[in-house]
Amino acid sequence: MLTAHLPSGYVLARLAPEKHRLLMPAALIGAVLPDFDMLWFHFVDQGSIHHHRYWVHVPAFWGAIAALILPVLALFARPLLLPALVFFAALFLHMVLDTIGGGILWGAPLNDHLYTLVEIPASQPHWVLSFLLHWTFVLELGIWALALYLWRKRSRI
Repeated sequence: MLTAHLPSGYVLARLAPEKHRLLMPAALIGAVLPDFDMLWFHFVDQGSIHHHRYWVHVPAFWGAIAALILPVLALFARPLLLPALVFFAALFLHMVLDTIGGGILWGAPLNDHLYTLVEIPASQPHWVLSFLLHWTFVLELGIWALALYLWRKRSRI
């Protein structure tokens, strides 16, 4: 996914069955947090390693963090449990969306294979154009359309 992570977080928060003032920020931050590794990717690694190989794109890492944090919140800070659940759901949604055409290390730490549902061939001179002109980009447009629909629906109320 190139552009749909933030709107996917918005959709997740809007469709949550319960309301909480921290749901939207938690979902939006969780939805884009893995891509903050792009700073390291561009400014430190100079693009030498696929950014989906960094720890912030490894589901096992976030699963371990969630397994540590969620029980503590359930016991000692119950009001923060729902926003934390939405935060981790948005993180995992990010990785599911990246699995469509980008590849994620779902087997880590047992293997280093980037699992992807669809191989997007380098059919254009620039990789961004290859993604924009591939049929999977319609899924991104669908997420944007749903987010805009929910936003318009809310702004009319």
